[in-house]
Amino acid sequence: MSPAQTSAAAPTAAAARHENGGPARPAPDPINSVRCVGVHKSYHLGGEDVHALRGVDLDIAEPGFYAIMGASGSGKSTLLHLLGALDTPDQGEVLVAGKPLSRLSERELTDFRRDNIGIVFQQFNLIPTLTARENVELPGMLAGRNGADLRARASELLEALGVAQRAGHRPDALSGGEQQRVAIARALLFEPRILLADEPTGNLDSASSARLWELLARIAREHSTTVLMVTHEPAAAVHCGRVFVLRDGRVHGSIDTEGLDAAGVASCYQHLVRSA
Repeated sequence: MSPAQTSAAAPTAAAARHENGGPARPAPDPINSVRCVGVHKSYHLGGEDVHALRGVDLDIAEPGFYAIMGASGSGKSTLLHLLGALDTPDQGEVLVAGKPLSRLSERELTDFRRDNIGIVFQQFNLIPTLTARENVELPGMLAGRNGADLRARASELLEALGVAQRAGHRPDALSGGEQQRVAIARALLFEPRILLADEPTGNLDSASSARLWELLARIAREHSTTVLMVTHEPAAAVHCGRVFVLRDGRVHGSIDTEGLDAAGVASCYQHLVRSA
């Protein structure tokens, strides 16, 4: 395991090149950036305070496929909900696409999330009475967008994700992998610069999971999107360029996956967890 593959700090790719003696690059466009500074979040459950996040620092400055990896209870989903503007931190600052979310009103947050952030959950959350195309169009319909434009955009996305032939089918007629692709199409409707995925393959078989990880990597690569996936699986994390390791509500380091297989990611992960 090389120092380049595990680190307690996670400099951006541009910063790393500069530190290694290469030319410094201009600062990346913040529209693809995700940043947390000293983020804390607690919940009151069963008469006790549960500290989900205990001072998270995270900096992603460029598009790519990234993962947040940690055991159950490490705060992964809580962090993703904060990045998706679905919740607010108790302390610290969350910045997405260059915007400090704490400075936005509820209405501004709703509009910002719709236009800049796509979210894919483990549960597909498709409306059972709507067809695949109608499920993809739904957020646009609720936002009052033009129906013809929505239909064209939904058809384009379903074609790109390989489920165009299933556009007229309701969710109960789709396989799990097809349902998740429809859910991803819906998340991409407004062409977000940030795509968040919370254990997106938890309900899929291994073959469907592998295809979905490859799809997310392709979306990041071909559309200059920042894709950030929460997972506990090395087999999922190995598809990402960099993996941030979360333990006990803090980021304890990161893994550069270049040259690693799933076993190598698991080994690096265990090293970081033991040294935390």
